[in-house]
Amino acid sequence: MIDKIALILAIIGGLNWGSIALFGLDLVAFLFGGQASVMSRIIYGLVGLAALWCISFLFRSSSASSEHHTA
Repeated sequence: MIDKIALILAIIGGLNWGSIALFGLDLVAFLFGGQASVMSRIIYGLVGLAALWCISFLFRSSSASSEHHTA
């Protein structure tokens, strides 16, 4: 379950960076009152932690992943 949440947050972060690159629009800041707002900073922090968690996907063996998904 934590893997799915982390992946969703990492995807949200990626989409936000994409919107910044393509349109110059930071969606998180736009939706939550600017980059310095407490809510935006919490979301940025959660996305960063999720990205760190997703790094662990690179080092997991494929057999351990398969067993985890079938169990």
